[in-house]
Amino acid sequence: MTVSVVRWMRARGHLRGDCVERGSGTVLVIGVVVAVLVLTTGGLLIGGAVVASHRARLAADLAALAGAALLRDSALPDRACAGAGRVAALNDAHLVSCSAAGLEVELTVTVRAPGWSEQARARSRAGPATEPPPP
Repeated sequence: MTVSVVRWMRARGHLRGDCVERGSGTVLVIGVVVAVLVLTTGGLLIGGAVVASHRARLAADLAALAGAALLRDSALPDRACAGAGRVAALNDAHLVSCSAAGLEVELTVTVRAPGWSEQARARSRAGPATEPPPP
């Protein structure tokens, strides 16, 4: 650089550190805060979906066990599915489908996942074992 350019830059304060970086810390802090908020929101949404999935599996398993227990106690298949629906509803799930044959119940339930348009869905089957247990 020529001497006149250096003098002009010094006169304007461009060669001193206090003027060149003024406000850059604020921009950096705002960027970090926004990144942390985005990551936190994403983590909460994913966590909510995982919890809804676990709740759906739990409700499906409990409802299937309740339906199979009713079938074991000589209930009709419609009554077993109604009982399974009540157990699913007690676990904040919605019974989508249910089929009962013999002593076996197979059903599907859904649970609303907060922040997602899709619902968590789980299938479960309960009944007597079809194979003998290993020795």
